[in-house]
Amino acid sequence: MRLGEPPRNLGQAVSKLVWIMPWLVFFSSPVRDLLSGHHGSAATAAGWAGFGVFVGTYLALVFRNVSRAFSGPVVGVLVALLGALAVALSLTMGPAWLGLFVYVSVACGATLTMRAAYVTIPLTTVTMLLVGLHGGEDDAWDLVLLVLLIGFAMTGVRQLVRTTVELRKARATVAQLAANEERLRLARDLHDLLGHSLSLITLKSELAGRMLPGQPEKAAQQVADIEQVSRQALVDVREAVTGYRRTRLADELAGIQLALTAAGVTADLPAEPDLAELPEENEAALAWALREAATNVVRHSGARRCAVALVRRQTLEGPMLELSVEDNGSGGSGQGPGNGLTGLTERLEKVGGSLEATRLKRGFRLVARVPAGAPAPKGDVGSPA
Repeated sequence: MRLGEPPRNLGQAVSKLVWIMPWLVFFSSPVRDLLSGHHGSAATAAGWAGFGVFVGTYLALVFRNVSRAFSGPVVGVLVALLGALAVALSLTMGPAWLGLFVYVSVACGATLTMRAAYVTIPLTTVTMLLVGLHGGEDDAWDLVLLVLLIGFAMTGVRQLVRTTVELRKARATVAQLAANEERLRLARDLHDLLGHSLSLITLKSELAGRMLPGQPEKAAQQVADIEQVSRQALVDVREAVTGYRRTRLADELAGIQLALTAAGVTADLPAEPDLAELPEENEAALAWALREAATNVVRHSGARRCAVALVRRQTLEGPMLELSVEDNGSGGSGQGPGNGLTGLTERLEKVGGSLEATRLKRGFRLVARVPAGAPAPKGDVGSPA
């Protein structure tokens, strides 16, 4: 159950109640007082009744109001009821019941508006002190700081819950907006790619239909043009789809974060990668290398930690972007490079990169390098001396 969400089933409700139960420690004094036999039968029965109403009201406020708030007037009435019960029970049953004011302060901080909480929490503290001193209980001074601080602490917890819920909603909104933008981009690209081609095919089909009875040669030419336009449209669509399916390094980093965490591997990943001037095919090659390395870590290494680093280096061949993946596992079966590493080597070599796979004393390290900038034109490369 996430912070700020109401329980969705009985198990989550029990978990939330178990989390709340340790904070009910100050109820122990009233319970011991009722069980001590110091009061008459009528007073004990009235004490149990008042205690039950107080606990039920408090749990209703704290258990529900954080995630599914009552209306303002209802909250005010319930908090006032708690305060009245705390005063009445403390005056009639004795100083052992002063701990109830702790829960009144918690309720004020957790359910009232910030402005109201800043007034009612000190008021609750002063009321508790006056009730304690009225009963000749000097120990009431010991509860002043606790009642005051725990109430203001609950205002901070409430703000934390509210901020968490707002951030969760904002993240969902951003994801929805991104999906909508992607759909609009797809619709726009398809319109730009196919709109002209389909219009031209329609026009030439009408011309061929009119020419077919008397001018079969010209009709055949129109049909040939239709075939050519159709083939070009198909090529354009395939190129567009390839662009949509392009493997991106940032996406792979996010994916392996989830995969490693799910496998119980502690992941040390870099921040948002700097891919300025990196050609798309080079980025795709690094992304495939990262995917293959993460797959080997999860399936074969038995590692508990995996560190990924992405750095730019200046080499004799020019600027290179280097991706390293290192784990502390067993290093695999040790039967030589598999098909995955062989395929990665070929993929990296096609873009002018390289792959190094090293078995460590404890673990395995894979280093993939690709040129960090656009490749130089072939005419600019001098012949060796």
